[in-house]
Amino acid sequence: MSYNVNVELGDRSYPIHIGSDMQSEIGSIIAAEGLSGVCLVIADEHTGEIYGDKVVASLRAANFSPSLVMIPAGESSKSSNQLVDLYSAALTAGLDRQGFIVALGGGVVGDLAGYAAASFLRGIPFVQIPTSLLAMVDSSVGGKTGINLAEGKNLVGAFHQPSLVFIDLKTLSTLPQREFLAGMAEVVKYGIIRDRVFFDHIEAKVEELHPTGNRAILSDLVRRCCEIKAEVVAADEREGSLRAILNFGHTLGHAIENKAGYGGIYIHGEAISVGMVYAARLSVAVCGMSSKEADRIEALLVKLGLPVRAMGLNWIALREAMSVDKKAFGGAPQFVLASSIGTVSTGHSLPEELLEATWASMS
Repeated sequence: MSYNVNVELGDRSYPIHIGSDMQSEIGSIIAAEGLSGVCLVIADEHTGEIYGDKVVASLRAANFSPSLVMIPAGESSKSSNQLVDLYSAALTAGLDRQGFIVALGGGVVGDLAGYAAASFLRGIPFVQIPTSLLAMVDSSVGGKTGINLAEGKNLVGAFHQPSLVFIDLKTLSTLPQREFLAGMAEVVKYGIIRDRVFFDHIEAKVEELHPTGNRAILSDLVRRCCEIKAEVVAADEREGSLRAILNFGHTLGHAIENKAGYGGIYIHGEAISVGMVYAARLSVAVCGMSSKEADRIEALLVKLGLPVRAMGLNWIALREAMSVDKKAFGGAPQFVLASSIGTVSTGHSLPEELLEATWASMS
């Protein structure tokens, strides 16, 4: 079974195709969206080896002129040096303003390739083909692209919407368990910020959630996350108000990633899991969330096998990292907090004593 979810942005609207075992159709689906000519497929060394040849063959069969370039796997590839290398690869492939880029991989590939597309020749089209759960439900949709700096995550980037998103759930079968669970952190986030019934559904199905699990259940999860993300992006493309709710758990989570070493001790979804527990505890203190609901959030993350504590990290270093987060104002971190599961609010700047004490309670 396949689904289409649309991101409604006027003349920049685009579809999200969700199905299984559809890679041979990639070329024809991209062609149906009006793209043509030369394209550069950007993958990491893992996704490129598994899926690169099939994607290139499908593009070639649809009369495109594709080239494939592979980057090192991992968060360290979201760098200015790797970006410049991609510009050179685009020139070598013969890309002009009629060409396009294909991002084949997880969130790192999507963010980096998307920013390359946003900035090469002042902007060319690109297509997202996410192969990780995290990229399927979050980073491939919405047009956020960028790279990291030593000081923080995603501090350089641009909003650049894809021409389409192509989700083949079969790629989850080759996803390492750790990466799959990291994606589940973002799935849980959608229930917390927007859909209490969805959160209840995740709780009920938790034992069946694994990379090779029930494809219908996984399809439903991915579809609902994409629907929520599409609704939010359509209402607030550039994070002026509503879109900020997607940052629940990310203020501390990004700081953990930074200070633990990107992609090292904690990968993105694991750091966000800890950040969501922290945000839930702050929500109890500030927004009237019940302790019982905060405990439910933590218990679900534990059942999924995700971390809910980040031991051994220095609070002063984490607080410093939060000061340069792109969502901070005047050095003050901004938090998304919940009054209950399914209902959140944004723009919370909190007393330093509360921030430190809540962290200490989790250490």
